[in-house]
Amino acid sequence: VQLQASGGGLVQVGGSLRLSCVVSGRAFSTYSMGWFRQAPGKECEFVASIRWSGYSTVYADSVKGRFTISGDSGKNTVYLQMHNLKPEDTAIYYCAARTIYSGYVLRNSADFGSWGQGTQVTVSS
Repeated sequence: VQLQASGGGLVQVGGSLRLSCVVSGRAFSTYSMGWFRQAPGKECEFVASIRWSGYSTVYADSVKGRFTISGDSGKNTVYLQMHNLKPEDTAIYYCAARTIYSGYVLRNSADFGSWGQGTQVTVSS
């Protein structure tokens, strides 16, 4: 299972970016996908996740109202649309996938078994 994240870059405060993540590899299904981020000197933190059943979503309070997670379960692709970016959003963003069924919308990194390589997002003031 490989996850390929893309779409990061340098943006000014208040700007927007759209991250994408595609899952490839052996034939399988993902049940949930999520985005996490890690800023320099800080721990990895949850950003958003989506459960394909019902397309249920959950967000970290810090991004609620600014970020939107979406995707296509059939294509094992997830997106993170980010608006009104702030300097504190600067981090490496990682996408993650869960290939085991769960009845919940997940936000713990330990619940996701497959991870991508990360894409850098830098917000300049």
